[in-house]
Amino acid sequence: MTDAVMISERRPRRLSGFVRWFVSDLRGALSLTFLVALLLISLLGPWISPYAPAAQDLDAALATMSREHWLGADDLGRDTLSRLIYGGMASLYASFLAVTIAVLIGVPVGVLAGYLGGWVDTVISRVIDSFLSFPAIVLAIAVTGALGIGLTNGMISVGIVFSPQLARLVRARTLVVRNELYVDAARCFGGSTPRILWRHVLPNAIQPVIVQVTLLLAAALLAEASLSFLGLGIQPPDPSWGAMLARAYQNMEIAPEQMYPPGLAILFTALAFNTLGESLRVALDPTMKRN
Repeated sequence: MTDAVMISERRPRRLSGFVRWFVSDLRGALSLTFLVALLLISLLGPWISPYAPAAQDLDAALATMSREHWLGADDLGRDTLSRLIYGGMASLYASFLAVTIAVLIGVPVGVLAGYLGGWVDTVISRVIDSFLSFPAIVLAIAVTGALGIGLTNGMISVGIVFSPQLARLVRARTLVVRNELYVDAARCFGGSTPRILWRHVLPNAIQPVIVQVTLLLAAALLAEASLSFLGLGIQPPDPSWGAMLARAYQNMEIAPEQMYPPGLAILFTALAFNTLGESLRVALDPTMKRN
């Protein structure tokens, strides 16, 4: 049987497995549907939002829900719904950027520490422990101050802060995988270290990372909201949910309803990421018995 035939047979199996998971796990299906819908709405923002995100109408400042402004307007008369739609793209971009940076740094470092062992493992473990000893948001603020204020720099700093968590997770899994018989067999057949890591160790150590990534997406979303709330993330007049929350906080006593749209958007998106992660953990764990 050729490789092309084997690959063509694997694809329907994977697709059928995804369909079975989607149908059987209502919690995971709702979370995934919510996140996909949120991504589509954010991508279609320029066409579906009723106003430009920075368009001002001072006569509508702090307006409540109405036919013209479905979710009201902020203190500068900017439509809350439009800024919520545009801010979704910024918040999702920030979350995925931070987690991508964390994966690119943490996974290779963890694999090398777990596979090579010895002094390499000792040095990397001490560096990881040093990073984990600091509160995450404090370390992110410090790195942001070094890189410069802005959304991209802020989320790069968050990704650097998150990378030790992934490195420790991958290291622990690699310590188990490197002692498996198929890894010993690859060594006996003369496989180089990079090839063994790429073909045998990494694919069998990556499973817990998939689950952890979804949890870190939620944490990155909250970190972006925190940095933007402090003025270290996205800069005005560009919208993000954290920046909207900070703006609404200034007028909380006058118009407290302005805090609900961005606050609930952050809450439901973070909850969807966490719930999807829990569903994936159950689906990928061979020891879990599902009905």
